[in-house]
Amino acid sequence: MLRDGPESPYARWFDIDWQAQGGKVLLPVLGGPLGEEWERLRVADGVLRYYDHAFPLRPGTEGLPLAALLDAQWYRLGWWRLARTELNYRRFFTISELIAVRVEDPEVFDATHATLLELIRDGIVDGLRIDHPDGLADPEGYLRRLDRAVRTATGEASDQEGGGGRWTVVEKILARDERLPTTWPVAGTTGYDALHHIDGLFVDPDGLAKLTARYRAFAAPPADLGGDWPATVRRAVREVVTHELAAEVARLTRTASRICAADPRLRDHAPWALRTAIRELLVRLPVYRPYASVGGPPATDADAVMLRSAAADARGAFTVEQEARVVRVVRDAALGRLGDGPDHRDFCARFAQTAAALRAKSVEDTAFYRYTPLLSAAEVGGDPGRPAVAPEEFHAFAARRSRDWPATGTVLSTHDTKRSADARARLAALTECPGWWARTVEELTRSAPGPDPHLAWTAWQTALALGHGDAARLVPAVLKGVREAGLRTTWTEQNAAYEEEVSAFLEAGPCAADPSVWAAIGAELDGPARANALGAALLQLTMPGVPDLYMGTEHLYTALVDPDNRRPPEFGGEPEARGVSAEKLLLTRAALRLRRERPKWFGPGSGYAPLTAEGPSAAHCVAFVRADAGSEGGGGGGAVTVVTRLSRRLTEAGGWGATRLPLPAGRWRDLLTGRTAEGSEALDELLSGLPVALLVRS
Repeated sequence: MLRDGPESPYARWFDIDWQAQGGKVLLPVLGGPLGEEWERLRVADGVLRYYDHAFPLRPGTEGLPLAALLDAQWYRLGWWRLARTELNYRRFFTISELIAVRVEDPEVFDATHATLLELIRDGIVDGLRIDHPDGLADPEGYLRRLDRAVRTATGEASDQEGGGGRWTVVEKILARDERLPTTWPVAGTTGYDALHHIDGLFVDPDGLAKLTARYRAFAAPPADLGGDWPATVRRAVREVVTHELAAEVARLTRTASRICAADPRLRDHAPWALRTAIRELLVRLPVYRPYASVGGPPATDADAVMLRSAAADARGAFTVEQEARVVRVVRDAALGRLGDGPDHRDFCARFAQTAAALRAKSVEDTAFYRYTPLLSAAEVGGDPGRPAVAPEEFHAFAARRSRDWPATGTVLSTHDTKRSADARARLAALTECPGWWARTVEELTRSAPGPDPHLAWTAWQTALALGHGDAARLVPAVLKGVREAGLRTTWTEQNAAYEEEVSAFLEAGPCAADPSVWAAIGAELDGPARANALGAALLQLTMPGVPDLYMGTEHLYTALVDPDNRRPPEFGGEPEARGVSAEKLLLTRAALRLRRERPKWFGPGSGYAPLTAEGPSAAHCVAFVRADAGSEGGGGGGAVTVVTRLSRRLTEAGGWGATRLPLPAGRWRDLLTGRTAEGSEALDELLSGLPVALLVRS
């Protein structure tokens, strides 16, 4: 494609705006402006070379002088900094090296999926995980094409229900009240929605409010730079749409201008007004993207209402009422309502793709690192502004999954989670002792205050998640965090002096802390962290859905996204499990064995029913029964999950006391301890050895 330009048979593979950059593809690969890199460009062996890069040459141009040779190509070599504003091809988020391909094109789909389908046909691949479906031009169309291709490869009937002939899940990040489109032919999500609901059970909302107040008093961040969650998100979104995604907005503006130029009724909308309307609509979307297409199914009522609300608010960005009417034009173009031409289709798809990239980069990759009262709340699919989940909300979520998506995924730790489940379990316990934690951080930073209090608060929580100060793991993780936050240093504008201060603080503070410091922290947090870790693990393994266990998480597993997720897996040679790790291994083994032996209790067609404890500490118990559909409360088979939440608060209140859990009829046996129970069981007896129980009818 670089050699032959738009006439190449591969040109259709890429989203290239040939009407920009004078009909050339901008390649932002140069370390400096072209004039400064001129001497490093050379022609050798029939290609243009720049360090390790080798670029093909248009036929017949090899012998031209360098300036003429560059002008004759279908591409333009440019300074890497130009990508922000001048790029004219679609990429993954803001990474220019990850060039997107148009899998919505049948030819491209067939070529890029041939090997995958061969592996499926040979029985090597059992399931598919679709990463970032919101980056697709038409997610539903892609999933339907994939569904047909997989069924053809496996010889399954095309009218069967389910996830495409193989268990297929999508990495869809859902907002709290957002729902996965029911028309998608998949088993469900990869499970980040489950992670959010499980984690939220172990966050004390009252304690979180106090922890947040202490964070604001200690770190004193400005409201829009980490002090207030909605304000922090708004600022981050505007920064990203204005800077990192300026090229994407420029392309949308060019496309919108062509749409308006082709319709006499729309010609008076100036490019600046279109650009403003596009930006103002994008920054107001509360979810990753709308789902609309030209010539396809109309947008859902929810998406139409969302864009209508965003448009009404976006009009306020214009001072002249008549100019504000352009917002309605952009809204209708985003919903696929202005026409069915190539530009209309392009705008509708690219608007949604840009919205998804904007949400991911501004919220998950920026705001999550700026707003840090509780680091465990800043997790993929999470809501740091409202992380707590009440038991009633969890049960409603689980029942909805059982009904609508019984084979959807459930995860707690993945290669993308910013902190593993067991690390988050320790952090969540801070909401049960916010005053103690604030006093502890104040004491720990008196002698080693760090470059700024916001960094100190975040760094000590990061060390606490690990349970110790390991410099080899802690320093890279915290440096990643401050670069992502972009307040004092960034990946592309690194502030070496500040980063040296951060490293020095970490090595003199958390990494050099006396063992007595960690012993004191452990004395406060080990108990509730144990209850949280075991409770989360049992919920994941027994709630509706298919549990996805990340490598090593059958044991106690504390990890950070970087550098820990880049370590190679260690197969075999597992150390002997002790303490909480042994308990977690016991729990995992028992739950997985039960799922294998009793698939009808947990798979599609199974039932889910909450159980409600009675007594003074009932709010600390989350319990439910899994069984064949319709027999949850009867005398047949089934399993009961019992989990303790907010265990430190429970201890402070005097324990379970007279709190009891009414069990379904029959005699029950705990697979973890072997004890038996029936009727209305006293929780102080049922949970005397472990903070969780997994019961089956004996």
